[in-house]
Amino acid sequence: METRHLRVFVTVYKTLSFTRAAEVLYTSQPTISEHMRNLEERLGCKLFDRLGRSISPTPEADLLYPQAVNILDEMQRLEESLAAAATSVSGELVIGASTIPGAYILPALAAQFKKNYPAVSFEIRINDSAGIISSVAGHEMYFGVVGSNIPTPKVSFTPLCGDELVLAASSDADIEDEISLEDLKNYDFLIREKGSGTGRTVAARFKEQGIDIADLRIQAVLGSTAAIKEAIKSGLGVSILSRTAIRDELAHGILREVSIRGLNMRRNLYIVSIDKRTLPHHYQVFLTYLKSQGERSRNHER
Repeated sequence: METRHLRVFVTVYKTLSFTRAAEVLYTSQPTISEHMRNLEERLGCKLFDRLGRSISPTPEADLLYPQAVNILDEMQRLEESLAAAATSVSGELVIGASTIPGAYILPALAAQFKKNYPAVSFEIRINDSAGIISSVAGHEMYFGVVGSNIPTPKVSFTPLCGDELVLAASSDADIEDEISLEDLKNYDFLIREKGSGTGRTVAARFKEQGIDIADLRIQAVLGSTAAIKEAIKSGLGVSILSRTAIRDELAHGILREVSIRGLNMRRNLYIVSIDKRTLPHHYQVFLTYLKSQGERSRNHER
């Protein structure tokens, strides 16, 4: 049943005139008659008796009228609620993120965003890059931030900010401040789990230089940056980590950076999303904010 039919019916019922209803609704009398005819056919009953130039509601019209008024009132309240939701920035934001952006980038951005929109709250769900991209592609979350661009159907990647991977060792490790990539085969090495954006970048850069990760003395495969940092501190080996993730440890001398000659390991962190997906308003506002931060970061890096 069309809402327009009910609105016409209610107006006719109140005015007891097709002509007057047409004036109230700014339409023509034949249009009003057509709406009433369609509604009567839909309901299978007569709603008005035509008595010469006047009309009289039937018992069925008397029964329908209060229900029609309630339906129109509910529709009005629904439209008002939707309009409010479309303009307010409030509610929970569930954002997916791989380890580095989830632990070291998004919290600061979320705090800054919340200063402008205090009615929002955040849940940051951390997984490896492959897992986050899969969740976005499967419509399990609206968007995320990851450390690797893994081509996926219907998914787009927008650079958020730059990052640099560095070789990290414990402060007392017996290793020179600068080594060759070939020298790395002489040290115990720690790697991230399959699916990690950091792991993918490292493997790709090594491959470009003719080195296979499998050729290294791998002592452990660990599931988080925090676990690898603790393993390095304990002397289990060295590893390549995001400079952002070890900024404090480097500053306090807990870990130290070892240069690898001729190896550039700069990369981007990406916003992963589905372009054509309609987002709730507060998600759209935050996504726009993230993209603006990404553009600002890229301009700054130039």
